[in-house]
Amino acid sequence: VQLVESGGGLVQPGGSLRLSCAASGFTFSYYAMYWYRQAPGKERELVASITSAGGSTDYADSVKGRFTISRDNAKNTVYLQMSSLKAEDRAMYYCKARRPGFGLYYWGQGTPVTVTS
Repeated sequence: VQLVESGGGLVQPGGSLRLSCAASGFTFSYYAMYWYRQAPGKERELVASITSAGGSTDYADSVKGRFTISRDNAKNTVYLQMSSLKAEDRAMYYCKARRPGFGLYYWGQGTPVTVTS
């Protein structure tokens, strides 16, 4: 089982990034997917989620209207499109897969996002 995040990097305030999380080793379409982030010295927080078929999404209040989660089950990949980035969005971003009702979940290794002028 692998979840591999990519797409992080350095961006100026107001800029955009698209994170990707490529899954392998499990049946991706059975799993709800989540993006979390953890800033230095802070606890990990849930940023966005999407159901297994992609029919429903949810967002933390701090990113609503700026971030969009999506998935492509044919490519076993979940995305996080981040726009209007702020300094407070700086964090390590992790994806998580969870199979509802089975107690199964997996984490990726994270990709860093730095927002600075």
